[in-house]
Amino acid sequence: MKETVIDFHVHLSLYETLTEDAFNFFAAVHPSKEEYLAFCKKYSDPYAFLQLMDEKGVDYSVVLAEIAPLTTGVATNEMVKEFCQARPRLIPFCTLNPYLHPNMGKMLEDFILNQGFKGLKLYPPYNYFYPNDNFMYPLYAVAERLGIPVHFHTGSSIFANCRLKYGNPIYFDDVAVDFPNMKIIMAHGGRGPWYNEAFTLVRLHKNVYIDVAGLPPQKLLEFFPDMGRFAHKFIFGTDWPAVDVKKNADIIRSLKISQEAISKILGENARQLLGLV
Repeated sequence: MKETVIDFHVHLSLYETLTEDAFNFFAAVHPSKEEYLAFCKKYSDPYAFLQLMDEKGVDYSVVLAEIAPLTTGVATNEMVKEFCQARPRLIPFCTLNPYLHPNMGKMLEDFILNQGFKGLKLYPPYNYFYPNDNFMYPLYAVAERLGIPVHFHTGSSIFANCRLKYGNPIYFDDVAVDFPNMKIIMAHGGRGPWYNEAFTLVRLHKNVYIDVAGLPPQKLLEFFPDMGRFAHKFIFGTDWPAVDVKKNADIIRSLKISQEAISKILGENARQLLGLV
């Protein structure tokens, strides 16, 4: 039986606006800026992206909106909705910025119930809030009631204006205690200073998971030595378009953990979180 591969961390190739830092970072993996722009334009077509998924052996991609004008750029909810619309293998996650959206709970309910979004992505270090800030709690109450995954950026970032203090996973301890049925996914697993904190949280809380996007897959067992035993708490993600998805998946397949653990990480955990049959 073919294993399921779900990339839980995909960005649009073409943003409405992109900061200079972010542009230079993504362009650096291409021979020239012109080739990078051509790449972005090509894969802004969802059918071209679906073909790329087939080439790379990916069954589903979670596509993330991003409204972080101070740090990375803007890929609106509308852009993600249009990209994923009527394409079941593309799974849209909306985003909300607490400084731009005054009634986040109401907006989230509309996004999920009426506009086809399947989850929520939040960017504390880019939007300058702590995950356990009280003003976020009405939003979490709605997310918990709707049963959707909530995906958070955690850990470090190389982009200018990012504020690292907001990326500490320890704040999810409060959130997990106060919203025990909200599905919390920590992108990057506390990348940099906080791998141990992130791993402690997935051990302690049944509703907390780690998305390994943005981490060198060959070093995952160095960062999380007990990953094999807790494979049910790890989710494959890549932070595309900066990486080769198949290469990352193949490295995970080569890790010294069981085949059952690999299958959980590459797709089965995400399948359950997303409610895919």
